[in-house]
Amino acid sequence: MARKSGKTGTRKMPGARTGNRGSGATKGPKSAAAPAAAERIASALEAIAAAMSSATTRPDYGAALTRADAFIWHPEGRLVPVPRVSRVDLGLLRGIDRMRDILIENTERFAKGLPANNALLWGARGMGKSSLVKAAHASVNAQAGGRLKLIEIHREDIESLPGLMEQLRSSDFRFIVFCDDLSFDGNDASYKSLKAVLEGGIEGRPDNVILYATSNRRHLLARDMIENERSTAINPGEAVEEKVSLSDRFGLWLGFHRCSQDEYLAMVRGYCSHFGIKIDDAELEREALEWSATRGSRSGRVAWQFTQDLAGRLGVRIATK
Repeated sequence: MARKSGKTGTRKMPGARTGNRGSGATKGPKSAAAPAAAERIASALEAIAAAMSSATTRPDYGAALTRADAFIWHPEGRLVPVPRVSRVDLGLLRGIDRMRDILIENTERFAKGLPANNALLWGARGMGKSSLVKAAHASVNAQAGGRLKLIEIHREDIESLPGLMEQLRSSDFRFIVFCDDLSFDGNDASYKSLKAVLEGGIEGRPDNVILYATSNRRHLLARDMIENERSTAINPGEAVEEKVSLSDRFGLWLGFHRCSQDEYLAMVRGYCSHFGIKIDDAELEREALEWSATRGSRSGRVAWQFTQDLAGRLGVRIATK
């Protein structure tokens, strides 16, 4: 029995030695590869840390804001300067005298550091809502010595508005944040970000920022959305109030309505006089009315489009500011 036990132990020994040789053979490469792997991991961590640091570092807007009077906001945190703003001279905006005077006065107060309201310009399309905002900025900024900046934020980027407010809060400039054609459809809940910025948030709107928005809708929501809320909600009044309360947070409402024929012709004549387009008045009136009839509407936009067509046919160049 003792010899059998010894033989069994002898048979196991070669296997054990083979295993030891295999283990010993792999230890060398592992010990050599370990420092290289550690170095790669360390390098990767350093690269990640550098990327995170650069991503969280806020850009210095102080110098950038002096390069232009108008900017476009991008949701990733960039303010892109606009060297030349597409705008119409304030004197060419006809048929909206009352709204023009109110918005100019509100903007002048804001530029001077006095209390002013956020403004919602709503109503008929093509009646100069966005043109008035840009023209008002140009007019007041000329008096303010370039301290009033215009920043456009696109409708789809409204959710990034709190981030923009944070960037502008500490600046010495004053800002009009402008959103053109603002409206909400379906189950879009991004309007809540705008509500918090306008009023109701802990920080509130910065003192050096005011919001101007244009919309074809008085309450920024489609009528069928409001009616649907009334018909399906358990408490229709509360459901409607939740959505309609957004427009209530604009302190200044300016309504734009369809112009009359006389106002439309005054717009056309004003454009022709400003750009030096020479044409018999009776012929001008006939062609302008025919143009509006083919478009099915009368508005400032239609008057401008007719003027461009007329200038092109007569070989007159048009240069806007």
